[in-house]
Amino acid sequence: MNSVYMWKRFPFSLSVLAILAIFASGCATTTKGAQTSTLTQDLTDASIERYIRAHPEVIEQSLQGLLSKREAELRDHQKTALVTKQQELVRDPASPVSGNPKGEITLVEFYDYRCGFCKKAASAVTELQKVDPRVRVVYKDLPILGEPSELAAKAALASQAQGKHQAFHEALLASHADMTKESILKIAVKVGLDTKRLETDMGNPKWQAVIDKNRALARELGISGTPGFIVGNELVPGWLDLKGLKELIARAGQGK
Repeated sequence: MNSVYMWKRFPFSLSVLAILAIFASGCATTTKGAQTSTLTQDLTDASIERYIRAHPEVIEQSLQGLLSKREAELRDHQKTALVTKQQELVRDPASPVSGNPKGEITLVEFYDYRCGFCKKAASAVTELQKVDPRVRVVYKDLPILGEPSELAAKAALASQAQGKHQAFHEALLASHADMTKESILKIAVKVGLDTKRLETDMGNPKWQAVIDKNRALARELGISGTPGFIVGNELVPGWLDLKGLKELIARAGQGK
């Protein structure tokens, strides 16, 4: 709560508290020493307790103010991180890319293959690339839903070696099967991947390093769930449909 507002609302009570607080601090230097200081502090504490009991809304208002301050700090940190991490977001060679490789607007998506909202957004992301030739999409695997999600992420990243990441990526998001090794390989067969080669490539430790890097980047940006979409210096957490993605792209275009 604004301190001036509180003073106008509770002038007498706060005046009493202020006087008691000053008295308490001054008593620490009297000849009676620690005994007087302790007694005064007890009286001040009792006055504060009575005031809070009489006006419990002050606690709620203080907590609301603290929450607003923390949210503002998070937004400021996020804005700074979006600027300082821009190259890592849009130009990391380990991150798969689709759409127009030379597109003037880059959409970055953090996702998990087992995330229901990521699956829901998948068709919109695919359609966006068809209707807007300016868009370049960068995929950031962020497996947050357990070991099966991590296994699917490694398989998708490994599929780049066979040039079929986009088809495999879309097929994984379209599937409602559990992301076991067997189900992942069945999906791989459907999109024309060599499963023996894929299994071998999935074992490459560099994919774990990519995932760990994405997790660290997500933490830095304050992304705690999936999906998360970024265009330029704007981050939108959660599911977006085609209209929402177009609006995000449009805002980025206006900022150029």
